Amino acid sequence: MSDNSFTVAGVIGWPIGHSLSPRLHGHWLKRYGVAGTYIPMAVAPEQVGNAINGVVALGLAGCNVTVPHKEAVMPFLDEVEPAARRIGAVNTIVVKPDGRTVGSNTDGFGFLENIRAGVDGWRPDAGPAVVIGAGGAARSILVALTDGGCPEIRLVNRSPERAERVAAEMGSPVRAVPWERRTEALDGASLLVNTSAAGMAGNPPLDLILGSLPKSAIVTDIVYAPLRTKLLVDAAENGNRTVDGLGMLLHQARPGFEAWFGVSPTVDQALRAAVLATP
Repeated sequence: MSDNSFTVAGVIGWPIGHSLSPRLHGHWLKRYGVAGTYIPMAVAPEQVGNAINGVVALGLAGCNVTVPHKEAVMPFLDEVEPAARRIGAVNTIVVKPDGRTVGSNTDGFGFLENIRAGVDGWRPDAGPAVVIGAGGAARSILVALTDGGCPEIRLVNRSPERAERVAAEMGSPVRAVPWERRTEALDGASLLVNTSAAGMAGNPPLDLILGSLPKSAIVTDIVYAPLRTKLLVDAAENGNRTVDGLGMLLHQARPGFEAWFGVSPTVDQALRAAVLATP
């Protein structure tokens, strides 16, 4: 672990140049006057184990983990928190004072905090949720909603086998809904979440008609490039409150920053502007 005078943390991935985490954490370090730095580390897939050992040996306080290493790091950690085990992925590693490495997944936390920040009084147990997509991000959101008391989660994915497999692994209250029944799955929903790449820059928009979605439902998209996806535009026109995906990225970073640098950071407009600024 680094000494008290200067703390180093970072992010591992392959490639790593796309990561917004250095800009995000760099903003907080400057804002709070922390004596430390946050560095991007390109780690080839076959070097993941060596990289974790290196993080400890070099005295880093820990690191974030981005694609494609979120699953691969798990066998090399001394401890993986239960929620991360259920999700099957780690995005945050903390090195304890004794050198032990502890992995967690803060994506679900970031997801919930993003909606809470965007919609006053929102609760995950408010009613049924519809989740589009069945990848790694979906798994973190399914765990967060389940643990938050969501009474029913309808999981919709283009590949029905994948949705059924994830639903079986997650158990109640998650159930798979066939893609061709995605419109009727919106009936009575209080939350609609797109976790798929549909709507992301360079990809076609999400193919979903919102007519049966109650006006009281919240609609969120974890895509943040662009910030206003066609889904969010359509939802606003439908009368729904919407929450963009950037906040999930920002809020998921809070637990790691606090663990490494000893400051509980705030997500605000200045941070959003800093992360979105053209480098």
